[in-house]
Amino acid sequence: MCEPLSVGVHACRRAGVGPETGVLIMGAGPIGLVTLLAARAFGAPRVAIVDVDDHRLAVAASLGADAAVKVSPNLSDAGDDIDKIKSAMGCDIDVSLDCAGFSKTMATALEATRAGGKVCLVGMGHNEMTVPLTSAAIREVDVVGIFRYKDTWPLCIEFLRSGKIDVKPLITHRFGFSQKDVEEAFEVSARGRDAIKVMFNL
Repeated sequence: MCEPLSVGVHACRRAGVGPETGVLIMGAGPIGLVTLLAARAFGAPRVAIVDVDDHRLAVAASLGADAAVKVSPNLSDAGDDIDKIKSAMGCDIDVSLDCAGFSKTMATALEATRAGGKVCLVGMGHNEMTVPLTSAAIREVDVVGIFRYKDTWPLCIEFLRSGKIDVKPLITHRFGFSQKDVEEAFEVSARGRDAIKVMFNL
């Protein structure tokens, strides 16, 4: 679990998450959830997370998200979604971490983040996006990206060893290592639904 957690840790480092940072996370999939845990470990006092799926939002709430907001998948609804997110956040969004990487999620993050804030692109859902860069530039919103992680393992191991981060709730399924178990595990993972992290017992 250090591998996915490393993505969240690297994103928080690149975005400068700390004890005075209000954080918005776009996407409550596995990477969004480890990023939520990392943001808390870095001291973020308030973290909101958004997704289109009720189950993932419920998991995020159980992991300590201050607000779990259901949004529309449609770009045309971005304005309403931003109003909902800001209301649920209850304070400025200093840093947004887009863990999905779609035009809709990136556009929402750019518009929801306060003037002078930062947006970090974590997910890579789309190769090319259409986003409101001019509006973000006028408000001096910085955009940074990450590619996986760098020099994160010692810190991740320490977070896990100390109990500052508990990744066990993210492991939703365990399988043996027979041919049948492996096939079933990949099917469960591909279906999504309530599967977050599917592990093999060796």
